[in-house]
Amino acid sequence: MAKSSGRRTVERVQTGIRIEKRLLKVLRGLAEYTELSMGDLLEGIVLHAFEGKSPFKPETIKIIEDLKKIYGLDYGAESSHKLIEKEQ
Repeated sequence: MAKSSGRRTVERVQTGIRIEKRLLKVLRGLAEYTELSMGDLLEGIVLHAFEGKSPFKPETIKIIEDLKKIYGLDYGAESSHKLIEKEQ
């Protein structure tokens, strides 16, 4: 990885992930609000989480809460690893 003036050159890969529909809608809304790509948004969230830091300022958390209401996202971190996929 090359490093210049605080920026890093990285190699990104295309990946296919499955994610809960309402959660994806909230993430897309947040990406649009923050003017980030989905990849940049997710990278930032994960890198902050890896360091035990919150990736969001209080005003962004308010936006997330609004988006959760709009898209009917009615669960939180307590549901992590407990979601059951709807049968088709």
